Amino acid sequence: MNRRALLAFALAAAIVTAGVAPAYALSAADESVVKQAEAYFDQIHTLKARFVQESANGAESEGTLYLDRPGKLRLEYAPPTPILVVGSGGTLVYYDSKLGQVSYVDLDSTMAGVLVRPEVRLDQDDLEVTKVGHQPGTVSITVTKRKEPSQGKITLLFTEKPFELRQWQVVDQQGQITNVTLYDAQAGLPLDDALFTFHDPRPAPGAARHD
Repeated sequence: MNRRALLAFALAAAIVTAGVAPAYALSAADESVVKQAEAYFDQIHTLKARFVQESANGAESEGTLYLDRPGKLRLEYAPPTPILVVGSGGTLVYYDSKLGQVSYVDLDSTMAGVLVRPEVRLDQDDLEVTKVGHQPGTVSITVTKRKEPSQGKITLLFTEKPFELRQWQVVDQQGQITNVTLYDAQAGLPLDDALFTFHDPRPAPGAARHD
């Protein structure tokens, strides 16, 4: 997978810093923010939003995010970025139309998969909160995989009034940073199930060609 593909795939497939850090002690205010974030995700059934992704090299790409909880998501990049990411049925599919490349990962092993679980719990079971930030008008929560902290981290940024997810930042195993900002978010819209079905457009192996 080339560098552009890796940066795009980090948006959806980064496993949620680098290195093992001491356990972070949540204050009462921190715990309140974490619970508020969990409740925010749990009350969302569908979500559509535009996004802007800034990669480590400063390159920007845009697209549309679709969530249908539990279990479904779609990241549709706008041209000229030839990327499509679809998650459903426990699998996350990454498709690069320019390279004709398709990759598959376990949806539940990714941070994207965490956000479409039936219940989102950021500091229980396999996930651990390593930092909660409090800034004027915003709060942030940094999360890692409890048993795999070397795999990287993700920081979720929320506005406080209203409490909404506005941005996330992924730091991968190599320390490369990818920022994603959401705007024009709309919750509760009916979404077509076809959005979350991936049909591989590549010819089947051995299929006859008709020029």
